[in-house]
Amino acid sequence: MATITNFENLEIWKKSRELCQKIFISLIQNPNCSQNIKNQIDRSSASVMDNIAEGFEREGNREFINFLSMSKGSCGEVRSQLVRAFDRNFINVNEFNDLKNDLTDLSKMISGFMKYLKSIDHNGNKFQRP
Repeated sequence: MATITNFENLEIWKKSRELCQKIFISLIQNPNCSQNIKNQIDRSSASVMDNIAEGFEREGNREFINFLSMSKGSCGEVRSQLVRAFDRNFINVNEFNDLKNDLTDLSKMISGFMKYLKSIDHNGNKFQRP
């Protein structure tokens, strides 16, 4: 089993970073989008990647899984905000579907990673003996 030493090497973190950038381009830079939606979706999409990073840095699988759960919840929050942005014509159907599909894929990846962490014997660096 390869050891990941930095959260920036995690595929789920890389994917969440890409999604933040796509949301920035589609909505936050969009002058027609309401400031309220911009602020909310910026915070919740950032929460996805930030919770992955924070959980990883805790160095314990149980805490990591908890933060991944919060990250997964933020994926749902972003999807809900995308629906609102679409309903208000701030993004077109192609942008909406592309972002929604990416978020659904990321949510599945996070679930799979949580399942993996629950299945391994190693509890994280926090619990290694010196």
